[in-house]
Amino acid sequence: VLLVESGGGLVQAGGSLRLSCAASGRTFTGYTRAWFRQAPGKEREFVAAITWGGGRTSYGDFVKGRFTISRDNTENTVYLQMHSLKPEDTAVYYCAARPYAVAVQARHYEHWGQGTQVTVSS
Repeated sequence: VLLVESGGGLVQAGGSLRLSCAASGRTFTGYTRAWFRQAPGKEREFVAAITWGGGRTSYGDFVKGRFTISRDNTENTVYLQMHSLKPEDTAVYYCAARPYAVAVQARHYEHWGQGTQVTVSS
């Protein structure tokens, strides 16, 4: 099972990025897919999650309407559209997967990607 993130990079404050996480090796039927992030010296932080059918999404408190998670199950891919980026959004962003329900703690996720760096300059 392989989760591969892409779409990270350097952006100015106020800008936008769209992250993608493609899965290979299996389909994640029934799985919740999620995004976490980790800045240097900080714990891994929940960003967003979406259930298999897309009927439920959940976001970290800091998102405040700036990010949108979505998924395309035919492509086995999950996306994170980020707008109004701030320097404090700078981190490595990881995608993750777990069966069934949304969870906000990283320890509940079984599958992880290697991460993609997002850097927001002021």
